[in-house]
Amino acid sequence: MTRVGVVGHVEWVDFAVVERVPHPGEIVHARETFCAPGGGGAVAAVQLRKLAGDVTFLTALGDDDTGRRASEELRERYRVRSLHAARRPAAQRRTFTFLDDLGERTITVLGERIVPHLADPLPWEQLASLDAIYLTGGDPGAVRAARAARMLVATPRAMGALATAGVQLDVLVRSSGDPGEAYEPGMLEPEPRVVVSTSGHAGGTWLLTGEPAPWIAGLSGSWQATPLPGPPVDAYGCGDSFAAALAYGLGAGLGLDEAIALGARCGAACRSGRGPYEGQLELA
Repeated sequence: MTRVGVVGHVEWVDFAVVERVPHPGEIVHARETFCAPGGGGAVAAVQLRKLAGDVTFLTALGDDDTGRRASEELRERYRVRSLHAARRPAAQRRTFTFLDDLGERTITVLGERIVPHLADPLPWEQLASLDAIYLTGGDPGAVRAARAARMLVATPRAMGALATAGVQLDVLVRSSGDPGEAYEPGMLEPEPRVVVSTSGHAGGTWLLTGEPAPWIAGLSGSWQATPLPGPPVDAYGCGDSFAAALAYGLGAGLGLDEAIALGARCGAACRSGRGPYEGQLELA
């Protein structure tokens, strides 16, 4: 069994399904609303549970009703049983997300990002036994603790902590169309072994930027997007489902190209379901 984990954040998401996002000053009517725990850490944890059967998720939550509800739903509804959450004396971070008829998601963030810290009473020692971790957030100590896993994949959304931690990532996964996930050589020292850049329906590219390893064949590469298993519904969670599956593949012993192909399958599956979890690929 491949042992996987996530170190990262959770957001409580209120979704509104609309024909299109309103123009300034305009009123639009939602034809459907729903809510769920979301954010990169939560999406990745559920995807990894569906692939591996179990996932160790270290996070932090607000000490309010919304934070407690997020914890309960992740454990009970989405079966992330090994969820370990530190409590912060603050409101849980929330987002409001439009899902439009073009399949895009438009997000408004409410509140500060809450991430786990090494000083939190969490089972950090368990991370050394994992085959792969996907990291979406944490302090520098949390990043160093996550590096104890055999494979470490991360997002540039955690750039501040990654830069301070000074550890080598196996893979940095970024969206080439998102300015918040930009990466240039020298932003991290040491450089990640590989930087993977996704481009949605156009597929993506990867580049060897650090030390080579047996699971990396070549200096660079590209891939085509996997055909969707059904009509496109919305894009929420596709990127983190991709990255989580890539981490799972590397932890399971796949080469980089094979792990990317699995990630592309999971991203496409997520794109065909409503919200972050309905369409996610399940192997376990």
